[in-house]
Amino acid sequence: MRNVEILRHFTKHAAGSVLIRQGDTWVLCTACVEEKVPPFLKGTGKGWVTAEYAMLPSSTLTRKERDIKRLRQDGRGVEIGRLVGRALRAAVDTSKLGERTITIDCDVLQADGGTRCASITGGMVALEDAVRSLMASGALTENPIVRRVAAISVGICAGEPTLDLDYAHDSTADVDMNVVMTSDGRFVELQGTAEHDPFTEAQLDTLRALAKEGCAALFAAQAKALAE
Repeated sequence: MRNVEILRHFTKHAAGSVLIRQGDTWVLCTACVEEKVPPFLKGTGKGWVTAEYAMLPSSTLTRKERDIKRLRQDGRGVEIGRLVGRALRAAVDTSKLGERTITIDCDVLQADGGTRCASITGGMVALEDAVRSLMASGALTENPIVRRVAAISVGICAGEPTLDLDYAHDSTADVDMNVVMTSDGRFVELQGTAEHDPFTEAQLDTLRALAKEGCAALFAAQAKALAE
């Protein structure tokens, strides 16, 4: 597993701001609080947690065009943003959040595989910092965070189960899987694909166990960062 570093309070204005560095993948995760909710939640007393994801133009070897230049959103970015939002909502009791929205913006500064997983792991810390800010101000009297979430990639590379795939492994993997877990040992999402030969149930069990080990290390990194 690559070295993981979580740096809190990385920018000034966001309620939560985290730079997560996982090997050569660096993602800035910021949490912004708005006193409003989507129309389907108005009058329910419940809040909402959502996310957006984007890669900076210089985050990859070749320049990535900004969405505004193409006048349309990048489909991959939209899909990953939805994944991050789903994952982080699993950490929150929205009935304790009040009618407000916390948006986690995940901006990839440098990509070397596993950007969606790093976005979830770092976004969780930014979300928790935003909640702490709300509680410190008196806007919340009860902590809506009920558990933490983290995510890790696993795969089968050259026939070997592999944890935390960088780009070199990810681009050549026989099987590629992203696993989102909760701190109490449950699964939020598993995204797994066989690029060539289908994988067996035994291989799936091996990858799942490997992901569980990786997420345990990520939960420890989150706890360490939040304790500082």
